[in-house]
Amino acid sequence: MSNAMILVWFRLDLRLTDNPALDAAVRAGGNIVPVFIWAPEEEEPWAPGAASRWWLHQSLSSLDGQLRRRGSRLIVRRGPTLQTLRDLAEETGAEAVFFNRRYEPALIARDTAIERELPTQSFNSALLFEPGDIRNAAGKPFRVFTAFWKTYCSCAGQIGAPGDSPSKIPGPARWPTSLPLTALELEPKINWSTGLRNAWTPGEDSARRVLKRFARTVVREYPELRDRPDVSGTSQLSPYLHFGEIGPRQVWWALREHPSQGSGAYLRQLVWREFAHHLLFHFPHTTDDPLRPEFAKFPWRSDEKLLLAWQHGRTGFPLVDAGMRELWQTGWMHNRVRMMVASFLVKDLLMPWQQGARWFWDTLVDADLANNTLGWQWVAGCGADAAPYFRIFNPEIQRAKFDPRDDYVHRWLPELGRPDSPRPIIDHAVARERALEVFTSLRKSDPSISPPTRPHIAT
Repeated sequence: MSNAMILVWFRLDLRLTDNPALDAAVRAGGNIVPVFIWAPEEEEPWAPGAASRWWLHQSLSSLDGQLRRRGSRLIVRRGPTLQTLRDLAEETGAEAVFFNRRYEPALIARDTAIERELPTQSFNSALLFEPGDIRNAAGKPFRVFTAFWKTYCSCAGQIGAPGDSPSKIPGPARWPTSLPLTALELEPKINWSTGLRNAWTPGEDSARRVLKRFARTVVREYPELRDRPDVSGTSQLSPYLHFGEIGPRQVWWALREHPSQGSGAYLRQLVWREFAHHLLFHFPHTTDDPLRPEFAKFPWRSDEKLLLAWQHGRTGFPLVDAGMRELWQTGWMHNRVRMMVASFLVKDLLMPWQQGARWFWDTLVDADLANNTLGWQWVAGCGADAAPYFRIFNPEIQRAKFDPRDDYVHRWLPELGRPDSPRPIIDHAVARERALEVFTSLRKSDPSISPPTRPHIAT
């Protein structure tokens, strides 16, 4: 394909280093037109939420800067995607479209249609392995993480080293027109994003700095500190991984170069991310419906007042409220606290996990459909490898255990202890018993639901 024109279609792979589609286009020896197409309607019902759109704007701006330093630029267009790619191919004389695959249900269908209509080459950029490649001994998808993890470990030797960033990207003599990034209207019209700007610097350069810091220092104490929201003990890589500003192979190899007990613990979490994509690929209905169909009958409650109190951090339970305030201000929440606030919604309040998933989807900068789906179904007890339904987090025990000096709580709830501090909207002990009664009733009506095999654990 030497001297040919190639469209490199960027999606959630907003980096130049270890980008298989871009690498292949450079190796082909042709001229390259990098393009991003904004078509959120093609991702419905899970088009990017508000926090994700804010991050996307910053990341696309960063990517364009990276490209320009290599003699290229990012062409920005609006969809529909297929017609836009056709138009660009006609305008530039491009003979092929190179892109990295995505695995969300709506986009698999869309991309398959594009591959039927246009000459394309696609690659894996987002995962260590294709989500359909890892199966159990019977050739079926895994539904338990431990077995999935063991299989991944046995295949780890096949994970290749990440590629480099091209020093120069040849482009066309005449560039096609591009929309200004502001035309996509990704940033909020009402400026609520100050907290996000203060907390994050999107882009590939920032992603590499965060990974370098984590791999060289923070990861050493990761097993001891990862559950402590009051200290900086996690990687902070999740939004960079979601937007493809850094790839999983880069993370895998960076941690292998700094081996420690913490590195091993974090790599297990990286494979948990792979497990989430494995499940979404094989069970695409789980974005909205439980993997365990018997939970479709669960008698969820509907109470707008309680839902709003949870969303706005006004439940009267300090750890829950601190987490929801952190989410609203920064677009992120510590994973231990994510489990806590999710448990509170689905078990204390008996609200549908789908409502929690939707709120996270709109407010998280790392809102990833696979991770979000797995996380909420895990807490609700209705998904793969799910926590037992009778495991109901006690907010005060969690607070004492993981925020012992109340540093995290006071950071996000400065009014704690004052008259304007919210009072508890429920009695946790009563709510716990109610949840256990509902589960027991559901189990009696459907014997396929496994009964509790051990006492309730108040963790």
